Amino acid sequence: MEIKLPGSKSLSTSELIHVGRTFSSLFSSSRHKDGVRFSTQFHCPKGMLLNTTSNNTHFSDKAISSVGPLAAETSCHAINGINGACSNLYSRNMRVLDAFDDDYGGVVIDPERLPANPSAFVPILRFSLSHWKKMGKKGIWLKLLVEQSELVPIAVKEGFQYHHAEQGYVMLTYWLPEGPCMLPANASHQVGVGGFVVNQNTEVLVVQEKHCAPGLWKIPTGFILEAEEIYAGAIREVKEETGIDTEFVEVIAFRHAHNVAFEKSDLFFICMLRPLSTQIIVDDLEIQAAKWMPLDEFVEQPLILEDSMFKKIIDICIARLGERYCGLSVHQMVSKFDGKPSSLYYNVIDIENINCIGN
Repeated sequence: MEIKLPGSKSLSTSELIHVGRTFSSLFSSSRHKDGVRFSTQFHCPKGMLLNTTSNNTHFSDKAISSVGPLAAETSCHAINGINGACSNLYSRNMRVLDAFDDDYGGVVIDPERLPANPSAFVPILRFSLSHWKKMGKKGIWLKLLVEQSELVPIAVKEGFQYHHAEQGYVMLTYWLPEGPCMLPANASHQVGVGGFVVNQNTEVLVVQEKHCAPGLWKIPTGFILEAEEIYAGAIREVKEETGIDTEFVEVIAFRHAHNVAFEKSDLFFICMLRPLSTQIIVDDLEIQAAKWMPLDEFVEQPLILEDSMFKKIIDICIARLGERYCGLSVHQMVSKFDGKPSSLYYNVIDIENINCIGN
């Protein structure tokens, strides 16, 4: 049996079957992850469409739309041979980037499944953005690892904006809907801690930093680490700078300041700690010297007397030592809202004598 295409040479049934099987094998792996099979369309002259699947070959006068994360497009871009027959086919696979939905109608792209070739990244990114916009998605989150740095300028050129960066990656975002972007901004604060440690002799544990005001004796301070509790950060900083082991008593006060470092706001928590050891071992990298200083001598330092912030903090600490002030002790709680453990800081007061009950 032969089939005659207008303006083309005759093709036998066996030849058609051979063509169908050939291109079917090329795209037999074109499946949705949930098992949906996609038809592949071959556009030939005179408006005819050759549709193939892994099981059959047939002609159709209507295109079959591709849905889901994989769209296969194959066209006859080069027409050679007798009577204009298709002898060279150019195929192009286009897929949606691997991603998962967030809880706010957005998409988080999987950085581990991104194309390694920047040239391949461009069309796939554009296709994905178009697909997600049609799907009504909102914010797109694109995390690019250090080894994927070549993709950063490509994403920025396509409209992504910087959100934040860490040591191993940069996070970029894209807001698809019209109107103002509703994605949350980058973290606005850094969190610091200071340890106010007083021994049984009413001596304060103090340090002189190598890069701080010369001659000033101050309490050990530093920044808390990611996923570190406030009280744990204070204990760690004291240990690192002085070698003294301590236990947490209360948060005495905290300071809130703005435009401190890289235009970020700053939260600084002053924690009262109880010493568990006495021998000082100085951290040579950051600390010039450390010692136990009598409280009266510590308070009388000119830089403390002249600074209203420092003076108020010391006054509060002294009031707490005299049980005339109640700080915030830590309590571990679990909320049904998210099921995660949290630290809640609040006062525990003895009603009879209005004295704080520390841990």
